[in-house]
Amino acid sequence: MRAVQITSLDGPEAVSVTEVDAPDAAGRVLIDVRAAGVAFPEVLQSRGQYQLKPPLPFVPGAEVAGVVAEAPEGSEFSPGDRVAALCLLGGFAEQVVTDEQFVFPLPEQVSFEQGASVIFNYGTAYFALVERGRLAEGESVLVHGAAGGIGTASIQVAKAFGAGDVVAVVSTAEKGDIAVAAGADSYVLADGFRDHLAGKKFDLVVDPVGGDRFTDSLRSLAEDGRLLVIGFTAGSIPEVKVNRLLLGNISVVGVGWGAYVLAKPGHVRGEWDAMLPHLASGALAPVVSSVRPLEEVAEALLEIDQRRAAGKVLLTP
Repeated sequence: MRAVQITSLDGPEAVSVTEVDAPDAAGRVLIDVRAAGVAFPEVLQSRGQYQLKPPLPFVPGAEVAGVVAEAPEGSEFSPGDRVAALCLLGGFAEQVVTDEQFVFPLPEQVSFEQGASVIFNYGTAYFALVERGRLAEGESVLVHGAAGGIGTASIQVAKAFGAGDVVAVVSTAEKGDIAVAAGADSYVLADGFRDHLAGKKFDLVVDPVGGDRFTDSLRSLAEDGRLLVIGFTAGSIPEVKVNRLLLGNISVVGVGWGAYVLAKPGHVRGEWDAMLPHLASGALAPVVSSVRPLEEVAEALLEIDQRRAAGKVLLTP
C-alpha cells in the first residue's frame, strides 16, 4: 500500500511517499483510511525532536477517520462502519490498525475530514476545559492562539459545554474572523491584548502559546480563575511568580492530555462519547485549513511548521 515514511531526520522536506506492506489486523481493528490529521508532533518527528522516537524508517500519523475493513470477533464494530481512530503511528497510509479502545463511531453527518480533526484537538480542549478546568455554566473564557486547531476546538467545546462569553486572542484580523466563525463572541489582537480587553476578567484562560503573554494572562483572571497551560508554541516556557496566585486566588493548571488519557483504558472513549451529541448536532464542527493528497505531505507539515494553518491540516490517501 501507499504510505508516508520518515526515512531520515532532515525535516518535513525529506518526508516522502513510498510502498510498504499492508498492516496485519491480528486482533485489532483494520481501517481503510479516508483522511488523516496532521499535527505538530509529526513536524517534530521529522526532525527527531519528539518524545516518541520510533526506529527509522517509520510511517507517522496519529489520528484518522475511515471505514472498518476488519474487526476482531465480539467487537462493537463491523466492516463498513464509519469511524474515527487514534493510532499514534501509521496513519499517513491507505490502511492502519489500532486497538478497539481507540476506535470511535463517526456520525453520518460528520465528514471523514472532520472526523480526523477531532481526537487530538477536541480531546485536548475537552480535557482542558471540562476535566481539568472544571468549566461551569456561564463562565467566561479567553482563548489564545484562537484560530489554530486547539484554539478553534477550545472555542467550540467551551460553548457546547455551557460557557458564557468566549473571547479569542489572535495575531491578525483575518484570524479573528476565523475564530468568530468558529463560535467566539469577539476577538482581540495578541499585541497588547490586555489593553484591548479594557480590564475585563475571565474565569478561564486557555493558553497553548506561552511566551511573553503569560503574565498578562494571569492578570486577566477573575477571582477563582484558572489558567490552562496546554503548550508553548511561542517557544519560551514562562515562569510563575506564585505570589500572583496567592493574591488573586487564582490557579495555573497543567493540561497534559496524551500521557494522561492513554494510560487510562477507556478514558478517550469516554471523552468521545461526551462530545458525540455535539458532533452530531454540529455544535462541534472542526475547522479545516487544508486537505492534501499523501504526496503533498511535506507541504502539509510545513503549513503547520510555518504557522500558516488556520484550523486542521489533513491528508487523504
